[in-house]
Amino acid sequence: MPISQKNKKLYPKNWKEISFYVRYLRAKGKCEFCGAEEGKNNPITNSKVVLTVAHLDHNPTNCNLNNLKALCQMCHNRYDIKHRVYNRFINNHGTCPYLNFY
Repeated sequence: MPISQKNKKLYPKNWKEISFYVRYLRAKGKCEFCGAEEGKNNPITNSKVVLTVAHLDHNPTNCNLNNLKALCQMCHNRYDIKHRVYNRFINNHGTCPYLNFY
């Protein structure tokens, strides 16, 4: 996913190199969840696959390789959905008594 301006400063200076390593050297250009290949059409969505790097703990400062996965857009969005819903609720209401994801 694109890095938001407010989070850009949280990433290490060598993020481009880390991201390249995860997507192309370790994952060999394939989504580490579903196997969709970069540049080809996703077998489920039929959209062109662009690999991204997901932080499994949703913390952009934690760039330990065990915390990073190369994911297609579909898998990255599916992985992040609970986190996004939780954050949206917190931002709108200040607390989230019903969504205990963490």
